[in-house]
Amino acid sequence: MRIDTATFLASYANVNTCPESELPEYAFIGRSNVGKSSLINMLTNHSKLAKTSSKPGKTQLLNQFLINDSWLLMDMPGYGWAKVSKTEKAKWEIMNQQYLLERKNLCNLFVLIDSRIPPQKIDLEFLNWAGENEIPLSIVFTKADKQSKNHTQSSVAAFMRELKKYWIFLPPSFVTSAEDKRGKEELLGYIEEANGLFMQKND
Repeated sequence: MRIDTATFLASYANVNTCPESELPEYAFIGRSNVGKSSLINMLTNHSKLAKTSSKPGKTQLLNQFLINDSWLLMDMPGYGWAKVSKTEKAKWEIMNQQYLLERKNLCNLFVLIDSRIPPQKIDLEFLNWAGENEIPLSIVFTKADKQSKNHTQSSVAAFMRELKKYWIFLPPSFVTSAEDKRGKEELLGYIEEANGLFMQKND
């Protein structure tokens, strides 16, 4: 898939204000500072589409983008550590959960995991919650350029072993880098295939 156009549509404080759409939608979420905005910018060929920041918690609303006039991308607030109040983080959690449970045209949730670190409890808990609620998802391991290929492979394998303690069938996974564009073709190909299935189902 080639991305020619990527346009910011709007930001929403809850799923009820998101207009219904007949287009397939893909959401991106991850622990704070996992490199979500950088990945979105890499995928869409727009260096400033999603706002990047060294300060975790930059994304605080549901930010929706129209891609190629044919599908939607939702940039979600991260979970985990961020320099905001517990009340604010609780609001994000409710907003995220309501969106994931109620968004009818959601095709896939991409859950971003930092490939450099050992399995984190908060990531596993979020994935298990999503799995228990039958939310279609894939795992995206980020920042693979920051270490050797062997380290990345070992880290990914360790995470998937941990996840297998809770899952019978593991979700699809991708290894990516926003710096060297690793995994870009695989991710966009996955979305392209899912778009086709979505259109067939809704014909």
